[in-house]
Amino acid sequence: MDVEVVGRLLSTLPADDDHPYRTGPWQPQTTEWKADDLQVVEGEIPTDLDGVYLRNTENPVHPSLKNYHPFDGDGMIHVVGFRDGKAFYRNRFIRTDGFLAEQEAGQALWAGLAERPSSSKRDEGWGARTRMKDASSTDVIVHRGQALSTFYQCGDMYRIDPMSAETMGKETWNGKFPFEWGVSAHPKVDDRTGEMLFFNYSKEAPYMHYGVVDANNDLSHYIDVPLPGPRLPHDMAFTENYAILNDCPLYWDPEALKADAHIARFHPETPLRFAVIPRKGQTSDIRWFEAESTYVLHFVNAYEEGDEIVVDGFFQGDPEPADNGMGNHWQRAFRFLALDRMQSRLHRWRLNLVTGQVKEEQLSDSITEFGMMNGSHAGQKYRYAYAATGKPSWFLFDGLVKHDLEDGTEERYSFGDGVYGSETAMAPRVGSTAEDDGYLITLTTDMNDDASYAVIFDAARVGDGPVCKLRLPERISSGTHSTWAPGADLRRWQTADTAADAVGL
Repeated sequence: MDVEVVGRLLSTLPADDDHPYRTGPWQPQTTEWKADDLQVVEGEIPTDLDGVYLRNTENPVHPSLKNYHPFDGDGMIHVVGFRDGKAFYRNRFIRTDGFLAEQEAGQALWAGLAERPSSSKRDEGWGARTRMKDASSTDVIVHRGQALSTFYQCGDMYRIDPMSAETMGKETWNGKFPFEWGVSAHPKVDDRTGEMLFFNYSKEAPYMHYGVVDANNDLSHYIDVPLPGPRLPHDMAFTENYAILNDCPLYWDPEALKADAHIARFHPETPLRFAVIPRKGQTSDIRWFEAESTYVLHFVNAYEEGDEIVVDGFFQGDPEPADNGMGNHWQRAFRFLALDRMQSRLHRWRLNLVTGQVKEEQLSDSITEFGMMNGSHAGQKYRYAYAATGKPSWFLFDGLVKHDLEDGTEERYSFGDGVYGSETAMAPRVGSTAEDDGYLITLTTDMNDDASYAVIFDAARVGDGPVCKLRLPERISSGTHSTWAPGADLRRWQTADTAADAVGL
């Protein structure tokens, strides 16, 4: 393995830090690496795996002003590229305006999720709450060959080179980016049309917008989606002809908001509502569908079937877990993050466009979340979802499950004690025809040997275990959202002789 340190950030985190989401598997990195010809420690790299796996991570450099939340960390992009049976790795902090300002100041300047916005040291800021740092640390997608990072409570969208992980500046959509509102965590890219669908939200009426960015990177559509008040939508879905947004009954307590306190409360007496919008429809075209009360953090996919829109996502049996005194202080403080505490299970909603009725069913008894699927089937009928299992009471992924949505079976793989993974992206094999003809890729943090690995599975045989395991230059922090971009979609990839030439750094 050819390894080089290309950057090292000065951290002001305390040497005796005891925060569980800044230590152990969540120990942040300060080093930026360039590593070529990654060392294979198990199996071999498939020669028909061609493209890049990207993962975003919350990776704090400075202590919080008072109370650190795991979603407050600075964004870091990890890239593992595969070509001709070889692999490379790059990681870089996302150089957001907030990150650069805090680097210059040598300290945190903005309040985090567990703090009041008014405690920020800067009047300006980002996010639906206002006066937050735009960490751009939540998701990463690829549109038009360019990686884009996003922030869960809305903010600027940053352009990232999908091979080097270098920050290329803010996305502007040719001057039409809605900077006042920003973009929320999970825009969706439709490979069939080249469009990117997105939403944003805030504490100001109409409380939500929906938009479409076309294949030329122009903001071609942008409408109001009026809500009853401030909400906390996190994800969306789409079909061939529709976008599906949501109004979940877990949102900031209105009375607490008057005192600048942003306390999320679940309202079980209020239904979950889906907004179905023709992809280029107007506000007047929105149709609302009511379903059983819950909160949905992530959707897997949606598609049209006859008169119905089928939406698959993760139903939370307990969106507001009680502080029941079990576990230590940290487990109680961050109980909203543990999959077993939220009781998240794969679920299906059927929205009938003729009758307006909603039928729903639980698709699995297993507690899973962070579902991924073959991106070429996005918005279309599909069969397989690949989801994460969680360590009880903690925000850590300890394995993965392949859900067969046709016959209801599941195939599992456990990473093992002390090993934690990331959101697992599906990479179709070059020339593949079947939906599960490809590979699953994840990054693991192994506390047993103080190392991290890129791990590759055969998507058709998850239970057989990894077909390849590659060592990364150091143990990386645990993380969540990821994506896969085939080499055919990347600029420079096809014209370069080698992966190293394509990266160019």
